[in-house]
Amino acid sequence: MISRVYSAALRGVDAVEVEVEVNVSGSENPGVIVVGLPDAAVRESSQRVISAISNSPLRLADGIKTVNLAPADLRKEGPSFDLPIALAMASASEEVVLPEDDCCIVGELALDGSVRPVKGVLSIALEAKARGRKRVLVPEANAKEAAVIEGIEVFPVRNLYQAWRFLVGEEEILPMRIDRKKFFESQRSYEVDFDEVKGQHHVKRALEVAVAGGHNLLMVGPPGTGKSMLAKRLPTIMPDMSEEEAIEVTKIQSISGLLDPKQSFLTTRPFRAPHHTISDAGLLGGGTNPGPGEVSLAHHGVLFLDELPEFRRQTLEVMRQPLEDGHVTISRAAGSLTFPARSMMVAALNPCPCGYYGDSKRECRCSPRQIEMYRQRISGPLLDRIDLHVEVPIVEYRELSSQSGGENSASIRERIVAARGIQSDRFEGSSTCTNASMGPRQVRDHCQLTSEGSSYLEQAMESLNFSARAHDRILKVARTLADLEGAKDIGTQHILEAIQYRTLDRNLFS
Repeated sequence: MISRVYSAALRGVDAVEVEVEVNVSGSENPGVIVVGLPDAAVRESSQRVISAISNSPLRLADGIKTVNLAPADLRKEGPSFDLPIALAMASASEEVVLPEDDCCIVGELALDGSVRPVKGVLSIALEAKARGRKRVLVPEANAKEAAVIEGIEVFPVRNLYQAWRFLVGEEEILPMRIDRKKFFESQRSYEVDFDEVKGQHHVKRALEVAVAGGHNLLMVGPPGTGKSMLAKRLPTIMPDMSEEEAIEVTKIQSISGLLDPKQSFLTTRPFRAPHHTISDAGLLGGGTNPGPGEVSLAHHGVLFLDELPEFRRQTLEVMRQPLEDGHVTISRAAGSLTFPARSMMVAALNPCPCGYYGDSKRECRCSPRQIEMYRQRISGPLLDRIDLHVEVPIVEYRELSSQSGGENSASIRERIVAARGIQSDRFEGSSTCTNASMGPRQVRDHCQLTSEGSSYLEQAMESLNFSARAHDRILKVARTLADLEGAKDIGTQHILEAIQYRTLDRNLFS
């Protein structure tokens, strides 16, 4: 007898439906053969499946069990096929037809038959819904993650025998249900706030501008001035994620195995801060079985690169594509995978190796040659792709000792949400969401300058030797500054402030 159930395999951040077929044929030498491009974890599933069935009140027929995972040209990875293989094998052995057409099944099996959680359940539930499946059987620990998807019933299972009894109609399992609106509201909270940062008012202003327009930001200052502290609080002033954005972020975290089982779903913006020793594959993604890197894990959030010159230059240069395009494409012999990478990049660096070049209170110990070599680790093209550069000076004692806190994150976020609303109306009907992602035509249409503003920009271009890319960045930042004020037109003051945020690349790196 041939039995059949449906499951799914992960490919990139998405899932692809897989048909699991089992045929039992008579033979004096019983065994299990798995075909359909399985990896080592899938091939080893036969031993887990046999043990799980033996430890359950289910019968395992003698003879050779052939397991086919279709489509045969798609590589199958991971232990998530254990449960569907076991159920299909039990179906063939018991000669009972399972209602497979409306159900998708995933889960890893322990030797005693209990079901363990797996990666990528959210992507699998989305694929099952797209394929018209009405039900999905998942490990109990993954049920909340999948239940966020509307239009499909999610049934949590604890062990193999419970899943079997449910499919044959001998046991009832209540579907997992959650109040989506209440769930999202309860999860949207942060442990940090901007009112904890003393001083640095002009830096906070630059951060507000950066978030309002989705611009990349570079902070330059001595050690201990609060660069990391400020960066960690950026997600608290970003607009709340929409449900669509939250699903995209959770998919990436789930596939990477980083999703907290207690949370099951991400509703707050991610913040990723990789160490400067990270490899190209760790930052962009890759490996033998390509997976998302840090730039994709920060999708719809913040990617913070502290001590920017300490990163390998080659690693930094590969950041150009995601900064421009908002995605990463990884090509291998078996094909190409594309991972989303639309994050806000924030970088921090010291002005010199010791960190005190230009400091009025501490003497720099670096030679001119050391300073020059340190600065040359960051290329001009990479700096051109960072919209705002801001100096972060040492905070004075009177500001540190002040009992009055700064403006809180909620107040800053209100202004940013209003500015984002203006941009949403402006770019309605297009794929552009923020000023930072405007194309050349949109810059021409939405960044018209007065004659006075144009004159100031021309002088800056000539005297500071800005590139053509920097010219467009200045216009985009000026457009964001006008949006924060609710102004329809870009004024001279907006151009001047935007130019101020571009001077560091020439003052420090020329």
